Amino acid sequence: VQLQASGGGLVQPGGSLRLSCAASGITLDYYGIGWFRQAPGKEREWVSFISSSDGRPYYTNSVKGRFTISRDFAKNTVYLLMNSLNLEDTAVYYCAADGSSHAYGSWYKDKDEYHYWGQGTQVTVSS
Repeated sequence: VQLQASGGGLVQPGGSLRLSCAASGITLDYYGIGWFRQAPGKEREWVSFISSSDGRPYYTNSVKGRFTISRDFAKNTVYLLMNSLNLEDTAVYYCAADGSSHAYGSWYKDKDEYHYWGQGTQVTVSS
């Protein structure tokens, strides 16, 4: 299994980026995909998740209305479109996948619940 995260870069405040998470060895209809980010000196935090069963999206409060998660079955890829970026969005962004059953509904917010991780892509928001 491989998750290849890409699309990061340097962007000015208010700008946009689209991250991609290309999956191999798994299929998106059986694996939920989460995006996490980690800023220097901080814990890795959950950003967004897309459900395997119905494609329902979930977002942490700080990105609601600005970020959009989506998936393309043909490309076996999940995207994170990030608009209105601000300085606080600067971090390494990781995608993660898990296809197992979970004991509680909000499991996708817990990084320890994911079995597979991508390598991360740097997003820097700076003027």
